[in-house]
Amino acid sequence: MECFVVAIVLLGLALAFRFVAGRMDRDRIRVYVESRGGRVVEATWAPFGPGWFGSGDRIYEVRFVDGEGNLHHAHCKTNTWTGVYFTEDRLVSMAEKAEPSNETLEEQNRLLRAEIERLRTNRPQDEAFRPSDR
Repeated sequence: MECFVVAIVLLGLALAFRFVAGRMDRDRIRVYVESRGGRVVEATWAPFGPGWFGSGDRIYEVRFVDGEGNLHHAHCKTNTWTGVYFTEDRLVSMAEKAEPSNETLEEQNRLLRAEIERLRTNRPQDEAFRPSDR
């Protein structure tokens, strides 16, 4: 009977450790993706993911949106000591990029022309570039 209680306690501790490690791993992955301007959509444990044989790292399937709005599906390896690294990162869908309107381009051109004119009029003649000054 005593062995049975010890086995149950050890099993409970192992499950608690796995739960805590999984929570820390997901937080580590989230921080990694967010530090690069992205957002994690989903991160699930994949114990037999790519590279599992002989690896001490835990493997996760991660779906995330990068800083440009593209959706990715990747496998990620992590543990407390090695940090986070992605493998088999696939682009699932690309973000739709809005085409700049003609008004926006015309406004940018107007501002650039005004800046060029301001620089030409505010620079004294002796500071102007002359090829013979080299």
